[in-house]
Amino acid sequence: MALASEDIATQYEQSGFVYQPAFLDQHELEQLRRITARFHQHWLQENQNFYRQRAINSAYLTHAERMSDEDRQAMFSIIGSARMASMVKPLLPDGAAFMNTQLFFDPHNPQQKNYWHRDTQYLYSPEEEQAQLGSTRVLHYRLALYDEPGIELIPGSHNQWDSPEELDVRLARNGRESYHDLPRGQQVPLNAGDLLIFDASMMHRGLYGNNRFALDVLFCEVRQDLLQHVDANCLPGEVILSEIDYPAPFAASRNALRQTP
Repeated sequence: MALASEDIATQYEQSGFVYQPAFLDQHELEQLRRITARFHQHWLQENQNFYRQRAINSAYLTHAERMSDEDRQAMFSIIGSARMASMVKPLLPDGAAFMNTQLFFDPHNPQQKNYWHRDTQYLYSPEEEQAQLGSTRVLHYRLALYDEPGIELIPGSHNQWDSPEELDVRLARNGRESYHDLPRGQQVPLNAGDLLIFDASMMHRGLYGNNRFALDVLFCEVRQDLLQHVDANCLPGEVILSEIDYPAPFAASRNALRQTP
């Protein structure tokens, strides 16, 4: 059963994530499996060394030079569907913009450890992270293409700072490592077709295994500073925009790029 708008907003405000089982229908699931498999094979050919060393994800799936017109049309139809809009609008009520797509898979080395992180730690110092926590909304919309262990999250950490133990683990300091277990961690396993929405700034780690294959679509607030690095080649053209149910986030990103100096 699809979640109501108020339930989506309430779940997010309380925990920083929203789980919607069986979001994709079977046809959409099979389409995305075929599209992402084709993209992944090409990506592996071009990034074999990176994959063998440490890669766990790729990005820019909808780039016009990396995906056929047919596959782009099909993917935008799914990620720009009315059903997707029903999951985006309650969390970005003042308008949403499309940032990127990412494909997550298991590391080549089965001994490679996962790691706790906030996406923001790659952009800011811990002091800056703490100061801006909760002021920016960037959301991952993770579509599981096969059954997988899922994600482990620290509920509420989208607007709550790390405990001393959590900070030590996340930053791998004071004798702790970023893969160490944390008491507040909540695992969310995913079945094929499930949707998990989570805040990019919350503490989380991917759970490897079972040949995970998951498509993340990133949406954010319509803000110039968040959208200045969007790749225009990953956005749909006018024809696709005119044919999908929910063109607004893609149009917002295009408009933001036009205004970038």
